[in-house]
Amino acid sequence: MAEEQSVKGFKDTTTHLDVKDYYGKRLKNSADLQTNACVTPAKPIPAFIRQALSKVHPEVTARYYGCGLVVPECLEGCRILDLGSGSGRDCYMLSQLVGEKGHVTGIDMTEDQLELAKTYLEHHMQEFGYKKPNVNFVLGYIEALTEAGLERNSFDIIISNCVVNLAPDKKKVLAEAYDVLKDGGEFYFSDVYSSARLTDEIKNHKVLWGECLGGALWWKDLLQLAEEVGFSPPRLVTAAIITVDNKELKEILGDYKFISATYRLFKLPKGTTEPCQVMYNGGITGVESSFQFDCQYTFQADKVVEVDGEMAKILTKSRFAEDFTLQPPGGSSERCGVKVKVNVCSDKPVYTFVFKYIYDNR
Repeated sequence: MAEEQSVKGFKDTTTHLDVKDYYGKRLKNSADLQTNACVTPAKPIPAFIRQALSKVHPEVTARYYGCGLVVPECLEGCRILDLGSGSGRDCYMLSQLVGEKGHVTGIDMTEDQLELAKTYLEHHMQEFGYKKPNVNFVLGYIEALTEAGLERNSFDIIISNCVVNLAPDKKKVLAEAYDVLKDGGEFYFSDVYSSARLTDEIKNHKVLWGECLGGALWWKDLLQLAEEVGFSPPRLVTAAIITVDNKELKEILGDYKFISATYRLFKLPKGTTEPCQVMYNGGITGVESSFQFDCQYTFQADKVVEVDGEMAKILTKSRFAEDFTLQPPGGSSERCGVKVKVNVCSDKPVYTFVFKYIYDNR
């Protein structure tokens, strides 16, 4: 594959150049997209997020191409990194949710998109009533975060909205994300996944790649790559079916199916944690009384729920530790940080049957 020198020593591949051209020049707004892969909401948008989005400049919103809602809970005061921030829509929305004491950094390789995002920085800070900006934008690649000047162990949360699929080296993206996250940090991201590994014909199709389908991971490969990098097992939050109405593209895709799915991955200490009982203390903005943590667990305030060891580790070693009360088996209760209520997606392992579950419950 041909390469060309680009930002801060990182090599542009042909794929990077094609993506830059597609999102920087070919697409003028979301109406130009050929599939709904980049505009598929997985669940209704909460009122407080709708309010935050309503304050984002219309031109920034018009150039937004995300495939889900990437707004995790408990954001006040956090440092957040947005991979592939594009026009900056999510950054400006999150700027309001982290508050003036928090900070949001957006990184993108497309100069046209970054220029648009920066153009409205002062506008948004005035709109939000902030004395100084709590948002900045960086030109760089999501496969090379430290090369772009981002510090290791410096972010509480990383988000990404339909961007990982556009990167040729997905493992490198995950490894870089893991590197810049703080211990206990979370990678919360929405992306496109396929029902099987894609053919070279599909992966080499420029429009399908630009539409977020050609670079889609087989969902089982995500589980393997996350483990190899060091993340905790991915936890599925939501998923939605992607449709393709373009006849030519449908013929090329054949029997492949695609979903837009949101996962949470955590950077946790190694070792096992025992299952335990937890109680959500309530009060997190937007989920004060009921907190859907993922597809498996929904926590009701002041209700005790038994969780598996992996979830217990997440709740005790992440930013949620102060929001949950934990009681080890046979032990006394102590603060730990989470809310609970089990609502299992299906009676079978959620990852093994994610596609079956979605299609059986249309």
